[in-house]
Amino acid sequence: MLKVIKKDGTEEDFNVEKVVIAITKSANRALVILSEYELDKVRKFVTDKAKKMATQKEGADYDVIDIPTMHFIVESALDTINADVAKSYRDYRNYKQDFYKMIDNVYKKVQAIDFIGDRSNANTDSTLVSTKRCLGWNELNGEFYKKFFLNGDERQAMKDGYIYIHDRSARLDTYNCCLFDVANVFKGGFELGNIKYTEPTTLAIAFNVLGDVIMASASQQYGGWTAPEMDKILEPYAQKSYKKFVQEYHDMVSGLGENVNISKEELDKKADEYATNKVRRDFEQGFQALEYKLNTVGSSRGDYPFVTFTFGLGTGKFERMATLAMLKVRKGGQGAPGFKKAVLFPKLVFLYDENIHGKGKCAEDLFDAAIDCSSKAQYPDYLSMSGEGYIASIYQKYGRVISPMGCRAFLSPYWEKGGQKQCGDDDKPVYVGRFNGGAISLNLPMIFMKAKTEGKDFFEVYKYYLEMIRHLHIKTRDYLAKIKASKSPLAFMEGGLYKGNLKADETIKPLLDYVTFSFGYTALNELQRLYNGKSIIEDGEFALQVMQYLNDYVAKIKAEDGILYAIYGTPAESLISLQVQQFREKYGIIEGVSDKEYFTNSFHCHVAEDITPIQKQDYEKRFWELSNGGKITYTRYPIDYNMEAFKTIVRRGMAMGFYQGVNMEKCYCEDCGYEQIDMKVCPKCGSEHITEVNRVCGYLGYSRVNGRSFINDGKLAEIRDRKSM
Repeated sequence: MLKVIKKDGTEEDFNVEKVVIAITKSANRALVILSEYELDKVRKFVTDKAKKMATQKEGADYDVIDIPTMHFIVESALDTINADVAKSYRDYRNYKQDFYKMIDNVYKKVQAIDFIGDRSNANTDSTLVSTKRCLGWNELNGEFYKKFFLNGDERQAMKDGYIYIHDRSARLDTYNCCLFDVANVFKGGFELGNIKYTEPTTLAIAFNVLGDVIMASASQQYGGWTAPEMDKILEPYAQKSYKKFVQEYHDMVSGLGENVNISKEELDKKADEYATNKVRRDFEQGFQALEYKLNTVGSSRGDYPFVTFTFGLGTGKFERMATLAMLKVRKGGQGAPGFKKAVLFPKLVFLYDENIHGKGKCAEDLFDAAIDCSSKAQYPDYLSMSGEGYIASIYQKYGRVISPMGCRAFLSPYWEKGGQKQCGDDDKPVYVGRFNGGAISLNLPMIFMKAKTEGKDFFEVYKYYLEMIRHLHIKTRDYLAKIKASKSPLAFMEGGLYKGNLKADETIKPLLDYVTFSFGYTALNELQRLYNGKSIIEDGEFALQVMQYLNDYVAKIKAEDGILYAIYGTPAESLISLQVQQFREKYGIIEGVSDKEYFTNSFHCHVAEDITPIQKQDYEKRFWELSNGGKITYTRYPIDYNMEAFKTIVRRGMAMGFYQGVNMEKCYCEDCGYEQIDMKVCPKCGSEHITEVNRVCGYLGYSRVNGRSFINDGKLAEIRDRKSM
């Protein structure tokens, strides 16, 4: 009697007909039909060899043979029958072995997440059950992506670290960062979860519905979700509430009868005061409720949705009120009385126009309020609408705002009439409602060292990886074209995205014409050091050449491929430490390059450079217009009481056309509520239970919460070294 020991350790009786079934499937895959004579030869060969190679099981009265030995016997049999079938069988067997290894790797990673945790994303709490589930799925889906979507060269390039494919677990399921068209979804009502929402009739209802829309739509994508010009989105609903409250006041007065002796002019004035105060209250309560929701309720992705609101250009009564309420709520913080702290979401971005917010202008007070808020909460960041460069020029010429998506992503122009090319001077660009298709980043120091060690020109090797990313983007675009609109109903069916009024079973292919696919890059500073031993503040010329080459290349392939490629200064949160590890494995530790636990983000000066905020602005200005698909600049400001100096830094950045942040390490004592910049021990009560909020990349995160951090070790090392940012 002969039994086969399977991979899971169980046994079953040897049955040669199972072998026949398996090799017949292999023959079918190879488009070969095996004759009965050939099948009989296999039967005899396998049976005879199995009996000879079997061994008696200890303590049993039968022989056993393991599965790997059986596979070897079958392969040997097929080698004598048909080489094509043998190869088909062997390939499938290797595929199954790879699959088992892949599942084993996923299992190990899931175990690590369960018992050690995951700190790859500062806004993901891996201790939560819902987050663990999503992280586990992400690991599996990421492995599927590598196995089935990438070819061998692409897998090797990613494994070695020359390129990094962001968001592998999600990039074939859905879309990346977006500028969600909230106003369009609200208008006339919409359907969500088979329930019909009517258009909000008051400001309070608008806030409630906005929370639902954010949680539902942000869960169906990856990356940042932005509502552009939130002050203008909410203004019409504030108007509706105002009219309702005016009528409410008149009704109250009317109910008092003839005993009320008041002129119509006085009545209207009091009704206006009453209604205005009620609307202001609704703004403040609405923003407060949103802050609680977005910082405490995880999305179905397992994280807190990365939501951004841009605002500040509205100068009407209720637009101004929206801006001031948003800033007041953020500045005040959330939490128990005496223990309030600034929250992380939504990220706030103030849209600065010198003609509106400059000294003596009509909305200078809005800018002053924003600066006051930033000094306490680190947000808002500031985006120039009236300075130099691409973003400001679009606003100045067409009145269109290019809001950032997530921490720093920006869209390439897409035109109302001409699509990817402008059609006439009256053709205007569209930004609201558009989205990204994902980013792939180049590890510039790795590419430089590969060229050097192989004796090749840097730009030859550079172009090889650019071409690889190009073809990956084309593959991704073709794959996304098959996605059905029902995958994200609010976006693709209810108008959240541009032209997103498709039917459930229609594909999103018609929308992909306006989607941006990004070429990211990291460690421009370390690249310059490899070139001539100097940082980008000491030289930077080679770094500029590399960036100009990238811009010229992308402009060329945009025209050839009909795809809106963009150049993205990669924020690199956990990637900064992963890339150093990959570099060391290949090329060792090089002083000034890989001797720290992190690389420098995108085009930024190294964080440890001892330079002033103004110097940092000047050094990074050189690279600003060479990274229009994703960029931000930030400077470190160690005090929060010199508001004039604070304003000077921001106004200077706005004149230069920047998207500007000003950083302070905000610390809060969990025992007494004391708050200041940069403390390890509370000077008031001596507690070491300190919560620290730091800028992670282009957004904020908790670098310490009672001794625990959501931030990875490489980023924490970078935070400790910071002088200039």
